[in-house]
Amino acid sequence: MLRRMFIVTIFVFVVVGVCSGSVFADINMKEGLWEITTQMEMPGMPMQLPPQIRNKCITKKDMVPQKTEPDQNCKWLKKDIKGDTVTWKALCQTDEGPVEFNGKVTYKGETFDGVLIMKGSDMEITNKMSGRWIGKCK
Repeated sequence: MLRRMFIVTIFVFVVVGVCSGSVFADINMKEGLWEITTQMEMPGMPMQLPPQIRNKCITKKDMVPQKTEPDQNCKWLKKDIKGDTVTWKALCQTDEGPVEFNGKVTYKGETFDGVLIMKGSDMEITNKMSGRWIGKCK
């Protein structure tokens, strides 16, 4: 079970969006380096894992705050922006079967709040995310 949770946690950071900059020019999001905090919640899990913190360069061409891994087999099913909210859906093939990702973040200038729900054959994990702009991309 812990191995599966570890693998699923890794997949949280797999999903990446590449969006057209011209479509999203008006979103209230400051481009640059962001600190992203993710807290995993899993039904029936007696212990709470510590939040994961990482940095990512986020631009209006790449607004989904996730990390990609070159060896992952993921297919985008949906990417959309309404107002300051970005939503996405992806399906990834893993060693343990397909995992569906449904994400949503709302930008507020130099911060964002969001959620990523991962669904596999016998599990569902909710990851609450928050982000804050910390400077220019390096």
